[in-house]
Amino acid sequence: MQQIVDFILEIDKLKGVARKVKPLGLDRYENSAEHSWQLALMASSLAHLAESPVNLNHVIAMLLVHDIGEIDTGDTMAFVEGGWQERKRDELAAVTRIFSLLPEPRCSEFLTLWQEFESGDTAESRFANAMDRAMPVLLNLNNNGQSWLENGISYERVVKRVAPQIKAGCPALWEYLEPRLDEAQRKGWFGTR
Repeated sequence: MQQIVDFILEIDKLKGVARKVKPLGLDRYENSAEHSWQLALMASSLAHLAESPVNLNHVIAMLLVHDIGEIDTGDTMAFVEGGWQERKRDELAAVTRIFSLLPEPRCSEFLTLWQEFESGDTAESRFANAMDRAMPVLLNLNNNGQSWLENGISYERVVKRVAPQIKAGCPALWEYLEPRLDEAQRKGWFGTR
């Protein structure tokens, strides 16, 4: 029991990891724990539209652990270019440390879920990655491009980064987002970098 309690208290730190996008109607940045919770609900709502049939419980478990490494590494905005190999190496070290607080077999199970999300090789991981890429887009589309403008993120960078994963995991969601991104571009909601 103590190992599980120690793990649960350690992951409480995810609430303190600030992201670059603000929740709707709030003047603060969302945290990674809120992001993971929202993705789990989004996946539950859209599972019937996944590119392939998915085990929803597996997807939710993956989404709940996918950003745990940010406790040690902090959040990296999805639209940052370069340095991904180093960041993923550091995240792997972080999740290995954090999951090792748990007894086996749970430690290995959570690490395997995290690795599956990162690989994107299964229907569940493709769908989970689609949710992860889409949520910041949805928030930006509903707050006038807040983080895109604040961070100088261009329309081209957003589409290049999110379109492949969303199309692969939830094509109907991309069909919804694409015209809205085009409209956001016409409205000037993107940066110039």
